[in-house]
Amino acid sequence: MPIRRLFCAVSMMCGLMALPAHAQTAKASLKDAQGKDVGQVQLTQTPHGVLLKMTLKGAPAGERAFHIHSVGKCEPPFTSAGPHFNPASHKHGMEAKEGSHAGDMPNLHIPMNGDLVIEIANPMISLVKGQPNSLFDADGSAIIIHAGADDYKTDPTGNAGDRIACGVVTE
Repeated sequence: MPIRRLFCAVSMMCGLMALPAHAQTAKASLKDAQGKDVGQVQLTQTPHGVLLKMTLKGAPAGERAFHIHSVGKCEPPFTSAGPHFNPASHKHGMEAKEGSHAGDMPNLHIPMNGDLVIEIANPMISLVKGQPNSLFDADGSAIIIHAGADDYKTDPTGNAGDRIACGVVTE
């Protein structure tokens, strides 16, 4: 009987260890240069990277680049957010042979009414502090929407134009 209890206790412990830990989450409130709210991004750590759910309200219509930038600061004109998040020192663009920045994301296609809800997975970033690809490094990170589309190849910015909205990634 004691062996059976030990087996059950070990089995239960092993089962608990196999369960996923409480999902790590983060968010970013997107504001334009005048301080107007234009959207929210909810970030959730998954076993394969981070899932980003973006909700935009009244954003400028059209094809717009969006990236994760390397500094958690959003002072207009948002150059304070630094360059793209790029812990592996890759070239910019999804078409780069060497691999893209971790912060390179696909273009947004914002409809005429300015409202958009999308979900995008990024396997190259993490919300786990201490990892080399964590958005929670010493100076944080920000999400930026640009005035133009990303051409997916021009290094280092994708020729995406001005930064028109910014949100600091917070827990």
